[in-house]
Amino acid sequence: QVQLVESGGGLVQAGGSLRLSCAASGRTFSSYAVGWFRQAPGKEREFVGTINWSGGMTSYADSVKGRFTISRDNAKNTVYLQMNSLKAEDTAVYYCAAGVLVGRYDHWGQGTQVTVSS
Repeated sequence: QVQLVESGGGLVQAGGSLRLSCAASGRTFSSYAVGWFRQAPGKEREFVGTINWSGGMTSYADSVKGRFTISRDNAKNTVYLQMNSLKAEDTAVYYCAAGVLVGRYDHWGQGTQVTVSS
């Protein structure tokens, strides 16, 4: 069983940066793909980006491409979401999710709030 805990959210001004962390328990985490998702008030959850088990492959939604970067440190059982040039529309609760395959996520964190003030 994998348990995920997100951290690093907060309030930031537009144009600023934040780095979210997704810390996992479980020795098999290094073999899992991890996705980041977000959900704004009144909107459906949307895909942000994903990274495969080794970190050798990443993919991003068009809305964040060039501004957000996902990386991972398997020795620390942690995946990161570096968010730069933040916009008000990036305001949402951000979730990480893990699964054996990219695109199939069986384990979810509780989320962390990111608020970008304009």
